Amino acid sequence: MQLKDKVAIITGAASGIGKEIALEYAKQGAKVVIADLALEAAQATAAEIVKSGGIAMGVAMNVTDEAQVDKGVADVVAAYGGVDVLISNAGIQIISPLVDLSLDNWKKMLAIHLDGAFLTTRACMRAMIASGRGGSIIYMGSVHSHEASPLKAPYVSAKHGLIGLAKVVAKEGAKNNIRANVICPGFVRTPLVDKQIPEQAQTLGISEADVIKNVMLKDTVDGEFTTVHDVAQTAIFLAAFETNALTGQSITVSHGWHMQ
Repeated sequence: MQLKDKVAIITGAASGIGKEIALEYAKQGAKVVIADLALEAAQATAAEIVKSGGIAMGVAMNVTDEAQVDKGVADVVAAYGGVDVLISNAGIQIISPLVDLSLDNWKKMLAIHLDGAFLTTRACMRAMIASGRGGSIIYMGSVHSHEASPLKAPYVSAKHGLIGLAKVVAKEGAKNNIRANVICPGFVRTPLVDKQIPEQAQTLGISEADVIKNVMLKDTVDGEFTTVHDVAQTAIFLAAFETNALTGQSITVSHGWHMQ
């Protein structure tokens, strides 16, 4: 087991990519914290892990609420004795031409993706430093951390921002053995992406099939979606990598859509 007894907080983990990471982390021996806006769904995922023989708990966490983030991390430390891994995964998507985008939606996107990453990072770094064990902080970026697409101005801006945050955390955290990385998936067939398909079809005036083939997957080498399993295995690799050799780096998981 690559993550035996590691305490991992995963935000937005009641569904989608976050849930798959949680399930795979539990199989690797981690004590998994399902931190999600939807407490009942978080508890249901935790119960699923426990039923399979793992260790997990659900925590209510609005990642844009400073007090709730700090309390959630404190509750985890009280329950499990520390934090070893943070997966900052919570996020949303809003599809809109820049000229039609409201300031409220711009702020909402940046708050969830960047404010949430900052608040959870700060709380977990404090816990990691206090324990003396160090740890791994992993941000869920996107190919859009490196590339741009129409209709996604705040998302692309936020995902680029996570690269910068990870680099700073890598430099500040090194003395306490805290590593930072960004996973940059291509399109993953989650509810978030499924919601985008008809939205983009309507905005671009094309069919949903054309959105998939000619927008989402046109630059992959095999015309395939990235899978939640692809992302989860990358998250295991980064959390289990014990030295600073890879800190500050982003790993693109996109079937060749973006190559560095």
